[in-house]
Amino acid sequence: MEAKAVARYIRIAPRKVRLVVDLIRGKQVGEALAILKHTPKAASPVVEKLLKSAIANAEHNYEMDPNGLVVGKIFVDQGPTLKRFRPRAMGRASRIHKRTSHITVVLNEK
Repeated sequence: MEAKAVARYIRIAPRKVRLVVDLIRGKQVGEALAILKHTPKAASPVVEKLLKSAIANAEHNYEMDPNGLVVGKIFVDQGPTLKRFRPRAMGRASRIHKRTSHITVVLNEK
């Protein structure tokens, strides 16, 4: 049995979110929440909220015990990129890519 939660179109680059996600892969849920609470990255509150959502899904939809849950799979995919322009010297412009992320968490019973 596995419970899942997905956050889509998060306005943080996937490369930055993967740094946070790699810290909690394979950990127990309580330990993962503690790690996220003390990680000083912009993505950690987003991943923490998503993890709590996955725990609630497991508890409510599948009657799983929240104490026996493990972060089975957690991965980040790239979402659509917002393309913006920034003025530069001599009347030119350069492109800025504002990247978005899709984060998926799958919890398993231990």
